[in-house]
Amino acid sequence: MRAGDDRLHSVFIRDYVWHPDVPASGDVRTHGVYSYRNLIRSSEEYGYSPLVRGPLLFGKVKIWGEIVEHEAGYRSQFGKVVSLDYGDAELLAKFRTIYRLN
Repeated sequence: MRAGDDRLHSVFIRDYVWHPDVPASGDVRTHGVYSYRNLIRSSEEYGYSPLVRGPLLFGKVKIWGEIVEHEAGYRSQFGKVVSLDYGDAELLAKFRTIYRLN
């Protein structure tokens, strides 16, 4: 998410917005929806880069369509946020409401 914004954004694709009730999508040959195999609860576990600005929220996504498996996780054709579990408590509450989660 970005300061003053009411939508979640991709960490990697600067202009990509995760809209409520709209699955994220991408061509797995070039981008796709990236997700990790193991639970990540903090920016340290994620390998937070100083190039990424703003707070990070962590949760779970459902993935489907064409899926490419990698050592650390997956790159899928479609994905949807299904829970927000870790991060700033106030932001978690705000975005759980916006995305109708948890």
